[in-house]
Amino acid sequence: METLVSIKQYTSAAFIVYFLRKEPFSIFLLLMNLFIYGAYGYTGELITRLAEKRGHFPFLGGRDKEKLRKLAHQLQLHYVDFPLDDKETLNRVMSEFDIVINCAGPFSKTARPLVEACLQNKVHYLDITGEIGVFEWVASKAAEAGESNIVLLPGVGFDVVPTDCLAAFLKKQLPDATHLALAFYGAQAMSRGTALTMLENVHRGGAIREKGKIRKVPAAYDTRYISFNDEIQKLGVTIPWGDVSTAWHSTRIPNIRVYSVVNEKVLKMMKTSRYFGWLLGADPVQQQLRSRINRLVTGPSEAQRSSGRSYIWGEVRNGAGEVVTARLETPEGYQLTAMTAILAAEKLNKARIPAGFHTPSTAFGADFVMEVKGVRRDSPQHSMAV
Repeated sequence: METLVSIKQYTSAAFIVYFLRKEPFSIFLLLMNLFIYGAYGYTGELITRLAEKRGHFPFLGGRDKEKLRKLAHQLQLHYVDFPLDDKETLNRVMSEFDIVINCAGPFSKTARPLVEACLQNKVHYLDITGEIGVFEWVASKAAEAGESNIVLLPGVGFDVVPTDCLAAFLKKQLPDATHLALAFYGAQAMSRGTALTMLENVHRGGAIREKGKIRKVPAAYDTRYISFNDEIQKLGVTIPWGDVSTAWHSTRIPNIRVYSVVNEKVLKMMKTSRYFGWLLGADPVQQQLRSRINRLVTGPSEAQRSSGRSYIWGEVRNGAGEVVTARLETPEGYQLTAMTAILAAEKLNKARIPAGFHTPSTAFGADFVMEVKGVRRDSPQHSMAV
């Protein structure tokens, strides 16, 4: 493990590099005291490289020393390697920072130790999870976060920034909405971390929110055709996406469903998993599938990230039958994640956000996603339910 350089020394070194580079970024960005855990993962590396490109000097962390060393040396950054079950090192490291971005999934395993260390050491916590259980557990720590005067803000990536902001935007259009539906579509490849998280949860079925409570439902519980724009109409199926948790905290709309686009083959597999989910959750099967994912899944290429687009659709309705729909178009999902994660850290570093648990929209407003280059939002469409 590389010796942990004092932050005062590290910041002084950053100023020297700043004057040598003569880059036109603001002092508040330079002074962001940021720690990125899981920096060498697929998405973690995108976030780290963007942070460095924007003039930050994040300290990098993770379990794999060699991967950390390689990335840190490429970017001329410092790093510290340790597992999260090493609580002594974890607390010593966290005591040096103001903000942490957790990029190490599955977050069901990494969020708890990092959040607890943040609470103990008064460090703002961000992550890029999309796991409902993680959102709900972090939300349960709201009072403790208030006492520690810190912000807990999970889900600052594609999960769940665009959908959460669209939900909050729609709530403003129809304040008495009782039902919210969200959907997304993007034809990009999947990262290894995302695939492993999906594998971990594949046997657990689906989830919706009904009458204010999260309800477990069978996989592929509901389907509907969704018009993402004039040219893209796709079949969506309900999935246990993070907004089943976060959109409730953002809007208090009691009935929420989230849809993702799938083809007929995947839809059939999802329905079949209702009967064989227990087998997919068995340790030998999980180990075999994890090995296959680690061997074969690499994530979208740079060209795919640069050219890809993602589409978000949302709909709210109230008891009187009023319906409002709206749409977003964004950069490719992993590209967007890097952008929104760093933007969230920058805004948290600069602005005074009330302490406690937040979603992206409760922290920064429904227009937060609109601050990202390449994001477009259509005007809302009002109608009456048929």
